[in-house]
Amino acid sequence: MKSFKAFLVEQDGAAVRGRFVELDETRLDAGDVLIRVTCSSVNYKDALAATGQGRIIKRFPCVGGIDLAGEVVSSAAPRFRPGDRVLATSYDLGVAHHGGYSEYALVPGGWVMPLPAGLSDFQSMALGTAGLTAAMAINRMEDNGLKPENGPVLVSGATGGVGSLAIDMLAGRGYEVVALTGKPEQSEWLCRLGASRVMLRSELPREIRPLDKGLWAGAIDNLGGEVLSWIISSSKPGGVIASIGLAGGTDLHTTVMPFVLRGVSLMGIDSGYAGFAVRERAWSRLAADLRPRCLDTIALEEPFENLPRIFDRLLAGQGHGRVVVRISH
Repeated sequence: MKSFKAFLVEQDGAAVRGRFVELDETRLDAGDVLIRVTCSSVNYKDALAATGQGRIIKRFPCVGGIDLAGEVVSSAAPRFRPGDRVLATSYDLGVAHHGGYSEYALVPGGWVMPLPAGLSDFQSMALGTAGLTAAMAINRMEDNGLKPENGPVLVSGATGGVGSLAIDMLAGRGYEVVALTGKPEQSEWLCRLGASRVMLRSELPREIRPLDKGLWAGAIDNLGGEVLSWIISSSKPGGVIASIGLAGGTDLHTTVMPFVLRGVSLMGIDSGYAGFAVRERAWSRLAADLRPRCLDTIALEEPFENLPRIFDRLLAGQGHGRVVVRISH
């Protein structure tokens, strides 16, 4: 194998930085499936890892990118053969195992999934970990009784990857979706994705009551902190909440009242280390009834060399939707 291009995150003392390098097969991590990577994506976690603004990387140096899609070159895993189209998301990719920002990746077979029928490499990465997380949240919520006739579903962090995909998926399933955002300039875009209305974070009450007026039959929360506290207090009887992020804070101040007086359910969603059966169910729906209708509007394709600029935009709060990185053709 010739040398290949990768984006490597390194540590020099206390400083963490990412840069493009040339690697060869001796630098690949242990694995069963060698993949020629065609596409990856940029998640907020990727930007934090590559810039050192979050303690994400567990070992240095490490090729970034928690998502990848491509073609199997060789495989010691019996499930895969050369030429198969595959994807891999999360686990330790881009954190403690070389990830998707590389023209080639060697990955444990248990992390690899066949590309769902009907999805291209680009579409699978337009979904990526964000789409997987949104689908897992919807599965859990519907398993716990959520139906369109129950009432509106709130999606916080609405302009982000998970939020925008969740709005599209839920609206496609017939739910009334309310988008909660701090970016009023994106209101029209959110409505095009399927939000029935947009609520600004500035409209939230300054004081969160232990039990507020019941508004939400369900919610997908990307923020945590005070926003999640308010969602819990303002959920309808039998409301179901999927907690999937902590961009707004890690503390949670609430009481037992919504849980024992209204039967509210709060469910944590971990797409990082979810088992194969959970992932397979989510991906099968992502290629079918949960397939976003506006995926081409949500996702933007960027060339590999633009990665550093993409990270800067994302961390500056200037991005919305999803970015797919074209690694190779």
